Amino acid sequence: MIRVASYNMRKAIGTDRRRNPERILEVLREVDADVIALQEADRRFGARAAVITPHLLDEHSDWKSVGFGVRAGSMGWHGNALLVRKSSQVVDCELIHLPALEPRGAVMADVRIRDTIFRIIGMHLDLSGLWRRRQAAAILTHVAASTHPRPTVMMGDLNEWTRAAGCLRDFSRDFSFAETGPSYHARRPVGRLDRIMVSEDLKVVECGVHQSAAARKASDHLPIWADVRPT
Repeated sequence: MIRVASYNMRKAIGTDRRRNPERILEVLREVDADVIALQEADRRFGARAAVITPHLLDEHSDWKSVGFGVRAGSMGWHGNALLVRKSSQVVDCELIHLPALEPRGAVMADVRIRDTIFRIIGMHLDLSGLWRRRQAAAILTHVAASTHPRPTVMMGDLNEWTRAAGCLRDFSRDFSFAETGPSYHARRPVGRLDRIMVSEDLKVVECGVHQSAAARKASDHLPIWADVRPT
């Protein structure tokens, strides 16, 4: 069994409007997941450098970032990043190009954790419902076209409020949702914008929203997590 987590870290700008990447790492250590999908992990302008610097990540955490080699100084791509345990092996990784009016993308990695290779996809979908559905279709098409299927976890900020419609309905045809609960806004969570989805060969054993004092201050989203295992 492994623990996965998703966290829109809002470029480490907390509910007190202060940028503090150390607080993000504190929250991640509390969640203690084997694989983490981050959204808004890079600065928005200029060189779009990683908010959590490589030195900070290496010295103060048990994770390493999956290197996609797109932009020097960035942790991932279009703000999407994947963190994995330093002890795990990244077998393969790639980008998923998404249709969008503004820059959007998803990231994918095959990660060996103990004896199993898991496929992890992190995403941050559009604010527009039409574009979210187009992006969901692109991700599902990419996964279906793989010549080496793996037990798959997809997670991220989907920006979808309604479970029975839009991109959530599209994803639910092939994936099951972890019933984590509302994660936005961090101070008073009412929206289930952040989601974890698993393929049919995985089972969600336990899941939830991490609501510590640090998490309520570090970002405007709370991190979500799920313990999953192969069926």
